[in-house]
Amino acid sequence: MTEFAMLFPGQGSQSVGMLAELSERNAEVKACFQQAGKVLGIDLWKLACEGPEEELGKTEITQPALLAAGVAVWRSWQEAGGPMPAALAGHSLGEYTALVCAEALDFEEAVSLVADRGRFMQQAVPRGQGSMAAILGLDDELLAQICSKAAGDQVVAPANLNSPGQVVIAGHREAVERACEACQEAGARRAMILPVSVPSHCSLMEPAAGDLQERLESVNIRPPKLPVIHNVDVRQHPEADSIRKALTDQLVSPVQWTRTINHMKNQGLEHMAECGPGRVLCGLNRRIDRTLTCISLETPERLEDTALEWNDN
Repeated sequence: MTEFAMLFPGQGSQSVGMLAELSERNAEVKACFQQAGKVLGIDLWKLACEGPEEELGKTEITQPALLAAGVAVWRSWQEAGGPMPAALAGHSLGEYTALVCAEALDFEEAVSLVADRGRFMQQAVPRGQGSMAAILGLDDELLAQICSKAAGDQVVAPANLNSPGQVVIAGHREAVERACEACQEAGARRAMILPVSVPSHCSLMEPAAGDLQERLESVNIRPPKLPVIHNVDVRQHPEADSIRKALTDQLVSPVQWTRTINHMKNQGLEHMAECGPGRVLCGLNRRIDRTLTCISLETPERLEDTALEWNDN
């Protein structure tokens, strides 16, 4: 059997019509969205299939929709007889999906939790005041220095350390724009403002982190049955209280994705599967280390073929 890690995507991987092909082969997909929709009081499957895109893009909807999508693919993988991974990791919101699949969180409770997380994040910074931007082609240390200078009396800082030379920054809109200009002057290949309403993973999320910390106290968290590598410190957290702290700290801290992937490779995991819609994480993995194998499981053929192959090897 092939040893591998399972990766769960975060915001940005959603799209109208996601997992439609997989749902035709596996009833578990629609059922998973319907289960989540009952918690939210909306028809989440119809929204995922038909949109409108603007509604699906609201962070308090996007987060539970992506959680449902990741869990749906995970259940489809299990139904196809796919082997159990040696480790799990999720990019930002995907960390909650990983915890559900590791049986640390109940699915329905996690749906409610991430919907609240989305609301807390949106409430922390009024629309139009925060921003995020993707910076391509600069060294991480240089980018951190540029952000520090551009901040002035505002906030802008690295938020997603996605791969070498691909970092997302977050903060006040004006500070992010200043940092983008400085990055271009420093030789960045691209400095692109992202279409998001919330400046995630920076200190502007401190009010949301406080609300989330309080909300997590009421959530039943069990020791994960599979190792989950957390974004904030690239470590496993086997105890409920340390998981609560890692999830709270994650809101105001950069996503250490490059370090996470390198850590898992150093543990001997050179095969990885993206468990959810899209292929964002597989793309990042190629930039981090081209020797790694990363397979997206969003189509029935790829999921079933991979389950069979990794069981046999």
